[in-house]
Amino acid sequence: MKLVDEFKSFAMKGNVVDMAVGIIIGAAFGRIVSSMVTDIIMPPIGLLIGGVNFTDLKVVMKAATETKAAVTWNYGNFVQVCFDFLIVAFSVFMLIKAMNSAKSKEELPAAPAAPPAPTMEETLLSEIRDLLKK
Repeated sequence: MKLVDEFKSFAMKGNVVDMAVGIIIGAAFGRIVSSMVTDIIMPPIGLLIGGVNFTDLKVVMKAATETKAAVTWNYGNFVQVCFDFLIVAFSVFMLIKAMNSAKSKEELPAAPAAPPAPTMEETLLSEIRDLLKK
């Protein structure tokens, strides 16, 4: 029973729950960005470079036979995944940058605090010092 209690204590900590929410939101965000790359960004890029679909780019290493499929090196899919990664990384960077900007505007530096007023002892000591100087 002690192990179960320890697990419940661990799982209910705030940072574990925050991490789970972050993973779920991140997965949904990844699907949105992948769709944006595949459906919105890549078709115009493919059109600009002559109607090439990156995922179809491949090198046939061994031709297909009647009984076996062709062996191909699908470098186009790798190029597509690299584009996806770059766009996701840029999107996350811009999101973090916007959050940090909003956070810094929210946390304006406080005005410097006035120095504390001298205590009675400090006042007496400074008067004694001044008298000794005379």
